Amino acid sequence: MSGNQESGCLTFYVNGKKVTERDVDPETMLLPYLRKRMRLTGAKYGCGGGGCGACTVMLSRYQVHSRSVVHCAVNACLLPVCQLHGAAVTTVEGIGSTKTKLHPVQERIAKAHGSQCGFCTPGMVMSMYTLLRNKPQPTMEDITEALAGNLCRCTGYRPILDGYKTFCESSNCCQNSGAKSCSSGNSISENNSNCCQQNGKEPGRANGNEVTDDVENGHLKLFNTDNLLPLDPTQDLIFPPELIRMTESGLQATQTFRGERITWVSPISLDEVVDLKSRHPEAPIVIGNTNIGLDIKFKGILHPFIISPTRVPDLFVVKNTPQGVSVGAGCSMSVVRAALEDLVRTLPLDQTEVHRALLQQLGNLAGQQIRNVATLGGNIVSAYPNSDLNPVLAAGNCRLTVVSKGGRREIPMNKDFFVGFGKTLLNPDEIAVSVFIPVSRKGEFVRAFRQAPRKENALATVNAGMRVRFHDGSSVVDELSIFYGGVGPCTVGASKTCQQIIGRPWGEKALTAAYPVLLEEILLPPSAPGGKVAFRRALTLNFLFKFFLQMQQKLAEMGIITDDLQQDMRSSLEALPNDFLPSYQEFQDVLEGQPGQDPVGRPMMHRSALSQATGEAVYCDDMPKTEGELFLSLVTSTKAHAKILNIDVSAALALPGVVDVITARDIPGKKFRMFCGMNEELLAEKEVTCVGQMVCAVVADTKPHAKRGAAAVKITYEDQPELVFTVEEAIEKKSFFEPLREIERGNVSEGFKMADHIHEGEIRIGGQEHFYMETQSMLVIPVGEEGEMNVYLSTQHPAMAQDSIAETLDIPSNRVTCHIKRIGGAFGGKVTKTTILACITAVAAWKTERSVRLVLERGEDMLITGARHPVLGQYKIGYMKDGRITAADVKYYANAGNTADESPLIVAKILLHFDNAYNIPNMRGRSAACKTNLPSNTAFRGFGVPQCMLVTESIINDVALKLGRPAEEIRELNMYRGPSLTHYKMPFDPENMLRCWEECKRRSSIQRRRGDIAQFNQHNRFKKRGLALVPIKYGIGFDIAFLNQAAALVHIFQDGSVLVNHGGAEMGQGIHTKMQQVASRELRIPTSLIHISETNTHMVPNTCPSAASFGTDANGMAVKDACETLYKRLEPIRKRNPEGPWQSWIKAAFLEKISLSATGYYRGHDLYMDWEKQEGQPYAYFTYGVCCCEVELDCLTGDYRTIRTDMVFDIGRSINPSIDIGQIEGAFTQGVGLYTMEELKFSPSGVLYTRGPGQYKIPAVCDVPLQFNIYLLRGTQNPHAIYSSKGIGEPALFLGSSVFFALKDAVAAARSDAGLSGPFEFHSPATPERACLACASHLTQMVPISKPGSFQPWAIETP
Repeated sequence: MSGNQESGCLTFYVNGKKVTERDVDPETMLLPYLRKRMRLTGAKYGCGGGGCGACTVMLSRYQVHSRSVVHCAVNACLLPVCQLHGAAVTTVEGIGSTKTKLHPVQERIAKAHGSQCGFCTPGMVMSMYTLLRNKPQPTMEDITEALAGNLCRCTGYRPILDGYKTFCESSNCCQNSGAKSCSSGNSISENNSNCCQQNGKEPGRANGNEVTDDVENGHLKLFNTDNLLPLDPTQDLIFPPELIRMTESGLQATQTFRGERITWVSPISLDEVVDLKSRHPEAPIVIGNTNIGLDIKFKGILHPFIISPTRVPDLFVVKNTPQGVSVGAGCSMSVVRAALEDLVRTLPLDQTEVHRALLQQLGNLAGQQIRNVATLGGNIVSAYPNSDLNPVLAAGNCRLTVVSKGGRREIPMNKDFFVGFGKTLLNPDEIAVSVFIPVSRKGEFVRAFRQAPRKENALATVNAGMRVRFHDGSSVVDELSIFYGGVGPCTVGASKTCQQIIGRPWGEKALTAAYPVLLEEILLPPSAPGGKVAFRRALTLNFLFKFFLQMQQKLAEMGIITDDLQQDMRSSLEALPNDFLPSYQEFQDVLEGQPGQDPVGRPMMHRSALSQATGEAVYCDDMPKTEGELFLSLVTSTKAHAKILNIDVSAALALPGVVDVITARDIPGKKFRMFCGMNEELLAEKEVTCVGQMVCAVVADTKPHAKRGAAAVKITYEDQPELVFTVEEAIEKKSFFEPLREIERGNVSEGFKMADHIHEGEIRIGGQEHFYMETQSMLVIPVGEEGEMNVYLSTQHPAMAQDSIAETLDIPSNRVTCHIKRIGGAFGGKVTKTTILACITAVAAWKTERSVRLVLERGEDMLITGARHPVLGQYKIGYMKDGRITAADVKYYANAGNTADESPLIVAKILLHFDNAYNIPNMRGRSAACKTNLPSNTAFRGFGVPQCMLVTESIINDVALKLGRPAEEIRELNMYRGPSLTHYKMPFDPENMLRCWEECKRRSSIQRRRGDIAQFNQHNRFKKRGLALVPIKYGIGFDIAFLNQAAALVHIFQDGSVLVNHGGAEMGQGIHTKMQQVASRELRIPTSLIHISETNTHMVPNTCPSAASFGTDANGMAVKDACETLYKRLEPIRKRNPEGPWQSWIKAAFLEKISLSATGYYRGHDLYMDWEKQEGQPYAYFTYGVCCCEVELDCLTGDYRTIRTDMVFDIGRSINPSIDIGQIEGAFTQGVGLYTMEELKFSPSGVLYTRGPGQYKIPAVCDVPLQFNIYLLRGTQNPHAIYSSKGIGEPALFLGSSVFFALKDAVAAARSDAGLSGPFEFHSPATPERACLACASHLTQMVPISKPGSFQPWAIETP
């Protein structure tokens, strides 16, 4: 029974507590509701579009028909609150806490060291928790699938997987089969490949902040799986009985919610939906909100009326018939998948061709959170050109049933169904009711194909659905359907190509005749949206070729044809490897005789890991709203270069909630900041020089009001001529930031003369977005007295922010206090632009005399804050026949963007590292920061080194290709040996670098694997393997001497507890944990007595940035100095009472009036670089590492998988191996992103296309090497840093290039099959597009290439 009255009342539960809401605004999503209304801040804002998983919560509903509760992980950022009626929401706070009891999911990610900055951790926890609620004993495949929709920028994912695979229970696991270890000796065992748990080197236990020496089979472990909390489903929150009763009663009423701009109606019957749609034909139907929600949020499309039939049973019916299955259009992708899986299990195999093809696509479609809400009908009706399902549905003869006031009809999903971008044959008033998926007939086969920028959770570049039916008992084609996505404005059919093949025997002749027809039929203009035109066209051919091979094999298996598929072709039909193998992490033990309480050198859990896993850790935007607080939204330029004629703010000020608009005229003090001696305006006043430059800011009472106000500001521009976007344009117009740098060793001209061969080349390295999970965030609170300001922000350089705000407001620095509790990732991107944003926010707070909060949306952040510099490297080299390089002349052009920022420093560091590990006797380097009309680029982990070294290693690679020798031989031949001088005359000893090299060669069994790879490549035509061994020599410290200093302040309280303050910012690198370890050692007390609250400019003034891998070196020495002072003060008391305990010493010291507070100071190294003399000592020491990677490449799609990674690092004596290994793995993974997948795309007018995880892909769980082994070099010392340790935050990033060069090695093998040899163009990132086209297969070479300059490309080349 149902009620007819309308209601705007919602009843739902959050963490077991009943919530009743009336008249909710339809634009209110669950995420801000949880965070602002309920003060549940565990779920984080990461992207706002369902692409990162940081906001994941569990949504539970009771199903009447099955009398069961269904749990699913969802993105809170996309879930409207007005859809929650009858649902139960569980957040990370609802499953456990440090105050009560941890849930095993929280405990294991923390103890496995799977939480660094911690911003993504609650989302990871909730994805895994939901999986365990549905499947308490998951497989490794279940885990990786559950986490596919969650991104992490810090860890590299390996420790997260290690922590969560402890929930696996596999009969093939080496533990369950009685084996004690998956590892043997110093090498990885090839046995136990099905093991779900890594036992030889398991991550170790940390009890709170205490540590133990966990050893198994003689090997130290990072964490111990003993004594972990058991999974006990009986302890989970039960589904509220009230909601069960409410659902079973059948009493429902239509719900109507009216907001400021939108009316949302939730009907309860199909007739009602039909009636509403007839009266509002323009109104969208919304169930999952994964399409319309994004349009409203990001595209500014307003739908005044929305129909949400989530409670209409007719749309969710799954009905099986002998002819096929009818699936309700409202069914989520997860429900569709479950229904199809059930049919595949129960129906004869030959009847499930369409089902299995759809399942293949569903497995890669988005992440689990999106699949749980996105609907089948929405996917079809939205008619996106790269829909993964539509080509298969169309090829599979599926039919769509629709209904309207005019009645019900069934529409075939054929070539006529999709009529344009976002358009189908449906009339405006028609509603999709169900989709009919037929069973397959005898002799009928259906296959699906897909290529995407990332293997999982990424929209396809091109996809396809293909169906063939053969004449009875023959290979003659009776029917053929081919549909593609991603090659037109909608799903397109290749009917002419099909006609070319129909009626002919399936074979090479028919296929050969079809290729030119297909190229003519599926046309893409060279300026087509999305770019990648040659690649997309090649994929249409390659998918058809794959389909041909599959059917050829099928016909041979059926005995219809006698010619079996050639052996070297078979692997092209197989998926890339996907099974994880046990990984290994090796580190040296502490020194003999070290007290057990001393934590230095032992694996110790990140001090905030448990708080991060429970959602209790406080980030900037988690702070409660203050009374009268305002939100700031920026107005940015829409022009790349123009004069500002007028800023009209009248429309903005007239909007509800808008309080004021801040312009440059409102700034009371300095209107600019100076970086590298050049000014950068806070807010543009007369001229803009890039799209995204900040012009003014709107402050309002809420974030939505501020955003609408910003959109209402009208700026009148006058375009300026001569735009500069690329480095070539900058070179032509001599548009550079001074100074231009040059350095030379030896005599390059003479070196070329003595060389046997001369070679010239170039490589382009694309930029890279920081993609810290926490966007730029800050809160400025006026104290109200003497101009004081409390500033809470996410920055790496609090002192710079403090000084800048003071100068902007024209007040002394002592009036400004900057607080940094923790940062949700930074990687160099939270220094300069953060300072500017803080200044603007402070001006707003000063002018309005109210607290002002600024939290950038992901798209704004990516547009405004800049990225890693794209670099063009041009080189000329001379080399001998044996591979020795005699001379190198290299030019580096970095695209700096519209302001100097730190670009001059970056191009200088490029020249200081361009030798890498190689002693080239005659070398010259020149570098320039190109001034362009793109957003200003800035510091990023590595600070130019990852770009310059890729050029260097490309030089080595080219020599190897020229000589036909393995690249590692050329590398080894040219390495520094014995006491050496760098090209800037700094002495160093490369012994440990060479040890890393030899150790990595041994650990990775490179000689044997080279042979195995050669054999694999010989027997596989379209699958190739490649291997690369790459070294790094990375200088640690700042070459500007004053930046190497640090200070600390340590207090001891009367109860014996210790508070440590230092100048480093905790951003996931574990600096607070290491400082805790330092204090523990120096004071001889447990870490449990030591607390670090925040980084605060009033506690420790004049701090230097947390950067350059130098934070622990500098701050550790300062903390050590303070603790030594305190411990020495206690000496008289300790002598009188040597047995203690500590607390009694402190009490006695207080009574004897001994100061229990001390400052510590570290002067730092006097580093310098004299560019006039071209000599100096810019670094304190070098960190060395070597990485070996092996990949397998699908030459027809460009997809690849990293099969194995072995890294050996010399990091001295690690203070905390678990943190350092985490830094190595995270940096490596970030490097893999830089060199193989992450692409920033700009339009020809300078507009950034890639503004979120939907368009910009960073590595995900699917990109973790299947075997990931880390070895810290034993027996090393470093007298230049605290406790003989070394900085490690940045160096490992470059070693991600080993994947790049392994891919290049695989491509070279493919090119050899095509009769090509020698060096070839292969720019970074080595995307599937570049890898596939570089393989130069016979199919790729069929694609005509448009002549550059004959068209305007969709995107410009920035390097």
